[in-house]
Amino acid sequence: MTDTPIEQTYRPPLCDITILDLTHVLAGPYCSMILSDLGAKVIKVEQPGTGDDTRHFPPFRDGHSAYFATINRDKESIALNLKDDGDRAVFERLLAQVDVVMENYRPGVMERLGYGWDDLSERHPHLIYGAVSGFGHTGPDALRPAYDMVVQARGGVMSITGEKNREPVRVGASVGDIVAGMFLGHGLLAALYQREKTGEGQKVDVAMLDSQLAIMEHAIAITGETGIPPEPSGARHPSIAPFETYHTADGLMVIACGNDVLFAKLCEVIGKPQWATLPEFADNLSRCQNVMLLRRRIETVTLAHPREFWLNLLAAEGIPCAPIQNVAEAMEDPQILARNMVKHLPAPDGGAPFAAAGNPIKMDSIDDARQPQAAPLLDENRVAILDWLVQREA
Repeated sequence: MTDTPIEQTYRPPLCDITILDLTHVLAGPYCSMILSDLGAKVIKVEQPGTGDDTRHFPPFRDGHSAYFATINRDKESIALNLKDDGDRAVFERLLAQVDVVMENYRPGVMERLGYGWDDLSERHPHLIYGAVSGFGHTGPDALRPAYDMVVQARGGVMSITGEKNREPVRVGASVGDIVAGMFLGHGLLAALYQREKTGEGQKVDVAMLDSQLAIMEHAIAITGETGIPPEPSGARHPSIAPFETYHTADGLMVIACGNDVLFAKLCEVIGKPQWATLPEFADNLSRCQNVMLLRRRIETVTLAHPREFWLNLLAAEGIPCAPIQNVAEAMEDPQILARNMVKHLPAPDGGAPFAAAGNPIKMDSIDDARQPQAAPLLDENRVAILDWLVQREA
């Protein structure tokens, strides 16, 4: 018997999947980034000369976009003009060898090029077609253009974001794009799983607008039951209390008590055990109805000590709480760093690496400590992709 450890062999779950990615900007590239993190080979098809729009988004370093670099890591780039006969021939060879084709054009663009779902499914029955667009491929507004803020506004998200009696605000992260990209990833994985059983591909159609409605669980429940749409509630959860920010002697912190047991424990910790039995605070519904009174009562206590004092005390008793960190602080958080959630991507020019978020999906088959490859230069991988094609066709 030997004490020598067995070397881990990583074979990511999607290592035998190849994706032909025509998407640009964020929703589609975010989806293909997730799939790449899970092991898929992603061939990014870009417009000759200009490439993905985000190659031109700041911040820049030596002419290279940090925005583009973080979303397009571990991908390969080939520039193809799908109106050029020679490039179309290459594209069609690629279609025969890949598992998934992704696009985020407005409905009708791919059809005019001869690469819509009906055409492709007839020629390549195995192919899975992923489409992400502002309003989807059906409905009266399918042809309208959209960006992240457009669907946040129309989908209702902006109406519940911000402070009461103030103008609605956009969610700071691009949830219009990102959530749609995540839903597209779910759909593509489900289609790949079903193809294992049927041998046939299918179309996956995800709309950014649909995706916004899908993430408003409490707002839809409230509106459906009361007929009254909720207003912005700032940092406070509209259906749980206490569940918001609270002032301390030197700044804000978050306390989140999602049930009566946690609230009773909070009352014990802050030296007010009697509050848990008061009629106005006895259960979550009562606390929600008296949420402003509850906030004032809690802050009469928390204002007496600094934030760090309360965070340590509450955490020691298992009460969910947190400081409100800025992005730089979050990127230095020991828990985040321990989970490999900050990656350092090589720069195209060999300079200082770009910082990027890591892969939040942790699996035994993925080497989570691996540093991703740099995002490709425009058309950088043409020769390698064509060589790969020849090998696949042999």
